[in-house]
Amino acid sequence: MKWFAGSKWGRVALLALAAGACAGMTNAADLLQSPANLASAADGPQAWFQKGQAALQNGDLATAADAFHHVLALDPNAGAAYVNLGVIAMRRSEWDEALKNFNSAEKLAPKMTGIRLNIALVKFRQEKYAQAIAPLQSVLRDQPDSQQARYLLGLCELFTNRFADAAQTFQPLWEHMSGDVMYLYVLGIAAHEAGEKELDEKALKQLVAVGGDSPELHLILGKAHFQHQEYDPALAEFQKALAANPQLPLLHFHLGMTYKQLGRDAEAEQEFLKDLSIDPDLPDNYYQLGELYSRGQKDSEAEKEYRETLKHDAQRSGAWFGLAKICEREEHYQEALKAVTEAVKLSPDSRLVHFLRGQILQKLARTEEARAEFATAKKLMNQGLEEDREKMERLPATNPELKHLPE
Repeated sequence: MKWFAGSKWGRVALLALAAGACAGMTNAADLLQSPANLASAADGPQAWFQKGQAALQNGDLATAADAFHHVLALDPNAGAAYVNLGVIAMRRSEWDEALKNFNSAEKLAPKMTGIRLNIALVKFRQEKYAQAIAPLQSVLRDQPDSQQARYLLGLCELFTNRFADAAQTFQPLWEHMSGDVMYLYVLGIAAHEAGEKELDEKALKQLVAVGGDSPELHLILGKAHFQHQEYDPALAEFQKALAANPQLPLLHFHLGMTYKQLGRDAEAEQEFLKDLSIDPDLPDNYYQLGELYSRGQKDSEAEKEYRETLKHDAQRSGAWFGLAKICEREEHYQEALKAVTEAVKLSPDSRLVHFLRGQILQKLARTEEARAEFATAKKLMNQGLEEDREKMERLPATNPELKHLPE
């Protein structure tokens, strides 16, 4: 499976199609119902819980949250209320708040596997894949047939380079998922990287058999061409996927990336905006728009997109770097220093980041610190590290597709 070998891009074709791979799986958040032991008075906790459940089902998150807080005020041991508050926080992408509520629920109901599954889902969405492994393993110990937990565990092992473990975890899903392109893709990557040639070839053969003319397979093939800088063939594959399914998660993102590499910035912009209309929480689209606007010298638009990126992903070094450059040009040196310092924390081996920090410090008349930054930049240049690091600043280092898991 030669085109699986580039696992630097492996995650880039892993994160839009996972939604299809997990389709039909039960969300653990829905496992807890109204507690039977709550008082049934009209103003009691059970009435508030039922009101919250109805609001949650109707998508009225504010009313639902208020109702569940009333439940907890009347009964602090109502674990189901904590779970549903966690669900509300997940829908709002408030991951720390979600985790806090699920942890409270777990203390009250430590045997409830659904709570641990939701804790793992939050860790996954936070990209804390290593931390998600233990709760997922505990779910599988209690529920060996949990398809969702097993698939998520395999992805977390894959993302943390535990390829042999991932291959072993994925294999029992073959009976139920061997007709799914995404499953075969991640299984193939795990098997290839683990050196399991027979399993690798089995996954590839099945992928060819079931992939056919599916939009998912065209997306994967397009990404393979893109990663090898074959942009015209990549565009052709993405357009085939577009013709079959224009709503395929992350397809517009990858079209935008391809147009960007071809220098077709106006078309790239439109594709990133289309992808944002499908998924407004994906930081990669905001970041790429920021990069487009920055190179088009549209500083105010670029700054807006970089700040939006950081709202969704505060660990995005390139966004801090881009923001620092804009603030420096606008002579907002203190704000520029704050931004570039964050970039240094996240990309300590980037020559560009250290050089920019030196420039900003120099303009703040902090001469000795500036000299130290310039010296670090020169050292990195001499070590030949800057090329890969600079590329990492410009292209997404991860694959956003696999974050598209069912809520």
